[in-house]
Amino acid sequence: MPLLTAHIFAADNRKVIWPLVVGLMFLLVAPAYASLTTNKVFEVPAPVQPITPSTNPATLHPALFLIGDSIMKTGKGDGETGPWGWGYELMPFFDAAKIHVYNEGVGGRSSRSYIEEGAWAKILPRIERGDFVMLHFGHNDAKNSENYPDRLTVPGNGDETKEIESPVTHQKETIHSYGWYLRQYVKDVQGKGATAIICSSAPRNTWIDGKIKRGFDGYAQWAAEAAKSSGALFINLNDLAANRYDALGQAEGAKCFNDFQHTTKAGARINAESVVEGLKQLKGCPLAGDLTPGAP
Repeated sequence: MPLLTAHIFAADNRKVIWPLVVGLMFLLVAPAYASLTTNKVFEVPAPVQPITPSTNPATLHPALFLIGDSIMKTGKGDGETGPWGWGYELMPFFDAAKIHVYNEGVGGRSSRSYIEEGAWAKILPRIERGDFVMLHFGHNDAKNSENYPDRLTVPGNGDETKEIESPVTHQKETIHSYGWYLRQYVKDVQGKGATAIICSSAPRNTWIDGKIKRGFDGYAQWAAEAAKSSGALFINLNDLAANRYDALGQAEGAKCFNDFQHTTKAGARINAESVVEGLKQLKGCPLAGDLTPGAP
């Protein structure tokens, strides 16, 4: 074939082949492009994040886990929002060479919502035989709030239940008493070969005739009953801390609070010292032996 004829033949082939290639590419790309523009076929939904148990390798033993709400741990625990939790004031009273203390309080939670929102499920796998778990709830159990609309528990320590419609899921659910939830924690802790210690609720900034209000509207007594019926140790934090606030008097004692129920650093210190006092009063509790010599 002459050279000029060959070039013409090749050119003619390109005229035929390239339209076929372009057409084929369009057929392949068009469905994908359509799916991207309509967000139907190739859209990958965000995966649901399941609550998985923590396997925190940093957990050292023997350990003391502090479980509670913002009265125990407020925000990051450094008072950046104003209030201070007593958990971080308690930690320096323990000898770090004997016991490792983990403040696992979560603000806004009740004895029920700490479990139902998955916080407890993250702690339980970390607990080992010989560890200790200190529980402090009650401040959020009496009612829901705008930020935490589904945390209510039934008042008391019995096995009574209440049927509610969840304000969050709008599904029917059964809730139990404050004491019932405390007993579930104790059961879980004892099942791990660890020791549970229930603290009654620290006092709020409420004063009557110059004395801070005691009993926490029944929650202190229910905590004591839950501890007795479950075999947990009990620290009457409500009474012990109230004694210290009363000794200061209303004018000075009220300064230890940031608001209605959260404490300042000074108030957190009083609550922590009260826990130490109660711990020393417990008979046969080896955790008291882990306190520093200078612990009050």
